[in-house]
Amino acid sequence: MGALLGSRHILCIVGARPNFMKIAPIMRAFAQPESALSARLLHTGQHYDAAMKHSFFDQLNIPEPDVDLGVGSGTHAQQTADIMKRFEPVLDASPPLAVLVVGDVNSTIACALVAVKKGIPVIHVEAGLRSGDRSMPEEINRILTDQLSELLFITEADARENLALEGIGSDKVHFVGNVMIDSLLYNLSKAVPASTTLASANCGGLEGSPTEYGLVTLHRPSNVDDPVVLERLLKVLATISQRTPLLFPIHPRTESRIAAANLEGLLADSAITTIGPQGYLEMLGLMKDARVVLTDSGGIQEETTALGIPCITLRDNTERPITVSQGTNTVVGTDADAILRCYEDVMTTGGKVGRTPELWDGESAQRIVRTINDWAETFA
Repeated sequence: MGALLGSRHILCIVGARPNFMKIAPIMRAFAQPESALSARLLHTGQHYDAAMKHSFFDQLNIPEPDVDLGVGSGTHAQQTADIMKRFEPVLDASPPLAVLVVGDVNSTIACALVAVKKGIPVIHVEAGLRSGDRSMPEEINRILTDQLSELLFITEADARENLALEGIGSDKVHFVGNVMIDSLLYNLSKAVPASTTLASANCGGLEGSPTEYGLVTLHRPSNVDDPVVLERLLKVLATISQRTPLLFPIHPRTESRIAAANLEGLLADSAITTIGPQGYLEMLGLMKDARVVLTDSGGIQEETTALGIPCITLRDNTERPITVSQGTNTVVGTDADAILRCYEDVMTTGGKVGRTPELWDGESAQRIVRTINDWAETFA
């Protein structure tokens, strides 16, 4: 490829908290001597909590972005449009060989759209995941990004079938494993013990070395924007907490929805302890030491499977079915009785005994970068 390789690069996009864990191992792999390509990093600023951004970048050893668009918050339309407007001049100033996007956030689809319209190939990491629920904004982002992409890297073999059903040729699809698990395995020995996090957060009855606690995360609009659903979930969590104390690192948006619905009393009268958002190493330690995790997060479904921790998913569907078929995850929806039945099963039987899915071995980023290098050689 000669001069082309010397003058061009892969532009990697990161936008929100879920992206950080996915981009870190990819940037490390591009930095290895065996990679013929260099990588630049662009942060859209979609995740606008500066302290949390710096915490994750520092803990995951992500290099400071070469470009920071500083977009900030807004509606889906506003945020997507702002990213597109600010991203286009970056491509004009320094056209990359390809644009690499990860996951399914607004930054993913926004940057993919701008790139492909300028004739710049798009590479999608974590392609082919489908929940079947098009009311989720992330599902729309996934579908459209995959249609625009030249190289599609999948985390589980079944994703290939999803892409084939949407008319995407198998020659574009590469099964490489899961970069989220690359980050988890790379950082597991550095995870902050749960006892340390609980003590520093002054968590009262959970402080010290609790023998048993559950971890809760809740942020999906379908769960927190509807006061009826939110109240139902908080009530069942309060019931569970009477048997297993629950720790709830609460998202600011979730906290504001609880306040708006006047539901703070459900937390105050329970054994649910709320703390602020946590860094990656703190959350990793909290998951690793938990008895059970109750969540609506996609990434946590994968991480608990890798850790062997029972996971109860408070959604009606999942775009990560391998965590159910092979892992420790059970999807129960938001019905209180179904949640309680699943919780009782976990406490009685220990929960599902999962196994580590194929290629979730910590080497996914290396496979991705090798494939991109081989693909780039076709331009020689």
